[in-house]
Amino acid sequence: MSKHDQRLRARLTLEGAATRLEGSLLFLHRYIDVGLGHAVHVRGADGVSRQGRIVALDEEYMTVEVLESPIGLSISGVRIDVLDRPIEFGVGPGILGRVFDGAGRVIDGGPPVAAHRYAAVSGLPINPVMRQTPRDFIETGVSSIDVLNSLVRGQKLPIFSGGGLPHDALAVRIARDARLRNERNENFAIVFAGIGVPYDSAEYFRRAMEASGALERTALFLNLASDSSTQRLLTPRFALTAAEYLAFEEGMHVLVILTDLTNYCEALREVSTSLGEIPSRKGFPGYMYSDLATLYERAGRIRGREGTLTQVPILSMPADDITHPIPDLTGYITEGQIVLDRELDRQGVFPPVKVLPSLSRLMKDGTGGEYTHPDHPALASQLYAAYARSRQARTLASVVGEDGLSDVDRGYLAFGKAFETRFVQQAERRSLEESMEIGWELLAQLPGSELHRLSDAQIARHINKRAAAEHGYG
Repeated sequence: MSKHDQRLRARLTLEGAATRLEGSLLFLHRYIDVGLGHAVHVRGADGVSRQGRIVALDEEYMTVEVLESPIGLSISGVRIDVLDRPIEFGVGPGILGRVFDGAGRVIDGGPPVAAHRYAAVSGLPINPVMRQTPRDFIETGVSSIDVLNSLVRGQKLPIFSGGGLPHDALAVRIARDARLRNERNENFAIVFAGIGVPYDSAEYFRRAMEASGALERTALFLNLASDSSTQRLLTPRFALTAAEYLAFEEGMHVLVILTDLTNYCEALREVSTSLGEIPSRKGFPGYMYSDLATLYERAGRIRGREGTLTQVPILSMPADDITHPIPDLTGYITEGQIVLDRELDRQGVFPPVKVLPSLSRLMKDGTGGEYTHPDHPALASQLYAAYARSRQARTLASVVGEDGLSDVDRGYLAFGKAFETRFVQQAERRSLEESMEIGWELLAQLPGSELHRLSDAQIARHINKRAAAEHGYG
């Protein structure tokens, strides 16, 4: 018997023990010694074998989570083959350029991936002593992120979106355009997971990645809205298992994009309710915080390992409520957030990043002279301050009218409009240098006396010449 066949061989078989089937949860009498999280194969009277795992057990009963469609499955004639291991994913360099379903099976029509080893999809926690502080810069090609909320290798920086906002298009743009600076990008990879997405969105992800050529450096996982909710709980874990292998064993810098984590949390609530667990806020289980942490905390850098794992999870806030449990708990675990704005989206601005509530807490560890440009932090600070002042001027203008504003406030009002239409709005990818150039040009519209976040040398180097050229006296 081959090594692979031995891995798939059942350790124990259980027949005639099923008591009831609720959705994708199968409840059984426990007649055998099994472990929590062990993988199982559920074979019904229809002869179809379905993958599953043990999610609850006590001395008398156990519950199996069926990870594939339970249609056609009944409790009569059910046979459970229990494997003496958790659910695993066969990883190897060949996972790049491939498309998988939510359970880690190849769906692109190609041959199976040659597995170098099998890794438990639950992952292993990173020893805190071995964690290193996230460092260095990942260029996404999005000005409002690269300049103002920079993404740092090893960071987890979520995108807070809302229903109907173009977070899918933003996810594809980041996956397509992200790159390293001053390094070979052959050492850079993307792991993209669509969680509970409609079929048309899944096809959009696939076609966009293929058309741009980014699929060659991407492992794409697609869990459809029509797939079981239990499978949705494993999709990000399969994706992160692939990312951990690429980062910590192949030495690559991996960017993981997970969309939409709200679908994951809804599936978690559905399964928790079926298990009869006591609900917490808005019906979500009380352990949702720790469950999300098992996903987010798989990002980072490990001492002695060359590669890094960076996460950009995307979630849509129900009713645009940033205090909803999903974004609220996510904010506690992650290092900042990028917030999308419905007002900017209505104005046709893409990507509609709402700059003021957006934040990258680790930006200071990946920007500056060693990583980007010596004047990058000061430029970001001054742009942020000027835009905040422009919003105040906009509010004041709505009360007294533009004619009632001072000359300085009218300048800020013009700056805010230009900032949204020239800096936040972008049709194509921009390098960091191109984004910074636009930022300097916008600041040159303001009086030098208003640029309190810049040094005299920075004003002379970047502002005065542009202001002179703008007014035609340079």
